[in-house]
Amino acid sequence: MKLTVFGATGGIGQEIVRQALEAGHEVTAVVRDPARLIVTGERLEVVRGDLKDPESLRPAVAGRDAVLSGLGARRRADAGIATELTRSVLKAMEAEGVRRLLVVSAGPVGPEPAGSPLIDRVMLKMVGAILKGVYVDLTAMEAELARSATDWTSVRPPRLQDKPLTGSYRTVVGGFPRAGRFAGRADVAHAMLAMVDDPATVKQGVGVAY
Repeated sequence: MKLTVFGATGGIGQEIVRQALEAGHEVTAVVRDPARLIVTGERLEVVRGDLKDPESLRPAVAGRDAVLSGLGARRRADAGIATELTRSVLKAMEAEGVRRLLVVSAGPVGPEPAGSPLIDRVMLKMVGAILKGVYVDLTAMEAELARSATDWTSVRPPRLQDKPLTGSYRTVVGGFPRAGRFAGRADVAHAMLAMVDDPATVKQGVGVAY
């Protein structure tokens, strides 16, 4: 497949690029600073893009089978950036007639798992209070997705970890894995790539966790 990756220098974005190349896909990585992308490969094209200018992004998404985004706030001060930048990606995709989009969101944005243990509910509320601005941003981003003409999927992991790919994660379409407290960035990237051609995940939020 021909894939475009936004947020390609982030933890999940770089894993998407690396795993996609290893799987034989052609990848266009859109970045602000190419020097920060440490992944290399013969089928990799690195494009410097202004993520606030939808017109400048159109060549990067034109003719692609899917677009994957790891864009989002890395700290509370960045709250709002996920909605703003995703809106630019959506405009570029719609202008080029590209439909498939997968984005990283967060577990607390989706519904609480049925029968969730008390400690998980308490932790969820504490994290939600601490990162309220970030989750408000992600909720607004998902509203933008719902209003778009794209075949979107919002991938919702809990607290992220840096660990090697395990493939042992669980996914729940329209919900979240019970007692799922962590997910590795490599496994979230793996899950996103696996969902690209999965029709059951289109226009759905998908929880991903161990």
